[in-house]
Amino acid sequence: MDSKTLPIDGPLDLRRTLRPLHGRFSNDGWWLAARTPSGDGALRISRTTEGVVGDAWGEGAAWLLDRLSSISGLDDDPSQFQTDDPIVSELHRRNPGLRFGRTDLVFDSLVVAICGQKVTGQEAARAIRGLYRAFSDPAPGPNEELRLPPKAERIAETPYWEFHRMNLEKRRADVLKRVASAAIEIESLREQSPSNATAALRRFDGIGVWSAAETLVVSHGDPDQVSVGDFHVKHMVVHHLTGRDRGTDEEMLELLEPFRPHRGRVARLLHTLGHEPKFGPRMTPRDITRM
Repeated sequence: MDSKTLPIDGPLDLRRTLRPLHGRFSNDGWWLAARTPSGDGALRISRTTEGVVGDAWGEGAAWLLDRLSSISGLDDDPSQFQTDDPIVSELHRRNPGLRFGRTDLVFDSLVVAICGQKVTGQEAARAIRGLYRAFSDPAPGPNEELRLPPKAERIAETPYWEFHRMNLEKRRADVLKRVASAAIEIESLREQSPSNATAALRRFDGIGVWSAAETLVVSHGDPDQVSVGDFHVKHMVVHHLTGRDRGTDEEMLELLEPFRPHRGRVARLLHTLGHEPKFGPRMTPRDITRM
């Protein structure tokens, strides 16, 4: 095991900063497994009186510890964001430790985003569990429940009907196979700016603005990413900024434009107020395996 401790400069809500990054919380900290360029690795992040502590295992341990500061949000400085908007400024004042972490794991983040395309959260979680059961391996280290992300080579070479059993219809399965065949190219996007990485991802058939945003907010920690096309986000933003119950993506983008390059930060702050009012029946999750 290798370890590193970093001092905390300014407010840091570590739990809320780490929650979006596709790891998992346990009694002893937050865990992330990764297939890094240096090899398989596992990282545990916890907080002590001395600061943020990272413990890592496997061949990828050094790679993960090199990114401890960015993953835990210490490289993000929320104080750079200033606004005169009364609603957003008050939320920003009340949530000074809400930061954006960055994993540098582009392909892993993209796989999660693809599983969430045009389905409920329950359906997406079911598909992700299926992928892990089929294409994962145990992660190094003492956490016996932790597993590495699905391996790109296995995804690329698997026929569609295997994905059907994982609750993935042909459209999402085809997109997964397509990006898995280009996993090395996709991983190299960690070195690109968010705008260049977005353009590169969108050249893949089946990767739209929503999927790119959902990927880069995790892999690049970009506080300007907006999930255009999301069923809830547009309504939530419009509701909290205007008082209206419903809105469109176009209205959301217009409202968020003055906050660039922190539009995603504003959306995350607004989310602390809760969802928009709910009307009508909820979308029913589908069981793809029975179709």
